Amino acid sequence: MPDTAVSEDVIRTPFSLDDDGFYQAWRARKLAGYPTSLEQLLVLVRDPRCLSEEEFNAIRQRVQKANMAIYISETGSDPDPEIPLSLGRQFGARHLNHNWLSDDTGLTSLKVAADGVRQQYIPYSNRPIKWHTDGYYNRPEEQIHSLILHCIQSAGSGGENALLDHEIAYILLRDRNPEFITALMGPDVMTIPPRMNMSEVARQEEVGPVFSIMPCGNLHMRYTIRTRHVVWSEDPLTREALGALNEILNSDSPYIFRGRLEPGMGLISNNILHDRTAFQNDEQGVRHLYRARYYDRLQDTGIDQYR
Repeated sequence: MPDTAVSEDVIRTPFSLDDDGFYQAWRARKLAGYPTSLEQLLVLVRDPRCLSEEEFNAIRQRVQKANMAIYISETGSDPDPEIPLSLGRQFGARHLNHNWLSDDTGLTSLKVAADGVRQQYIPYSNRPIKWHTDGYYNRPEEQIHSLILHCIQSAGSGGENALLDHEIAYILLRDRNPEFITALMGPDVMTIPPRMNMSEVARQEEVGPVFSIMPCGNLHMRYTIRTRHVVWSEDPLTREALGALNEILNSDSPYIFRGRLEPGMGLISNNILHDRTAFQNDEQGVRHLYRARYYDRLQDTGIDQYR
């Protein structure tokens, strides 16, 4: 498994508050030519299982700039799990998060569960999912650094996503008040209580920061806007920072992109902030997406390009 220990002393990074000059230079380059619409994130590909050099470079360029890209492929409703898995491998993502509800392939089939344990969890329902990054409840050594969502079938109505680059969220917060970053990097900002199975602990309590800096200097974000099953620090500055982030996520910011994945389409990202609206299945469509979550960041999409 990749080394995911948190540190901001290993390498120079724009995400350290101790190097404002580097931050300002990175910020200027990050925002120069940043996408202004969802359409600028789209890449037409024939088959995600075997990208051409041109297709690969087009996706990588968008991920390098915005930590995300959306591909439109010709695979349609083909349920082959190799579509997202092969795509991930092409970008160096190999260490899948095999969670307890995933398929044998390591992918998770996101569709409405009529019975069984899955029906207890929102991703397997048609209810809305609020803003979050994936795996915010995982252990520190199992944090999710990249995410692929591949659509096999869309719902009859609804199921749109909102997307926000976590580095943009960092910029907007730091520009408002650098102390917000200090607060959200605190080691005990967000606590996820243990998940119980009957009277036994099925998942341990997890305590950690919202923002953290990885050994290679990249930024990682661990966050959920939901209020149930999460305990936030009572520190006044932390509460103010969370309020500011909430305002950003509930705004009409030009940095928030909204759209719906249709069959053959997919999102490939460095685990950006995202949500999902409620949806309804009908004879026009029964929603089914594959989700691949990785411990790896997508290769060659980090801050090295800014050094």
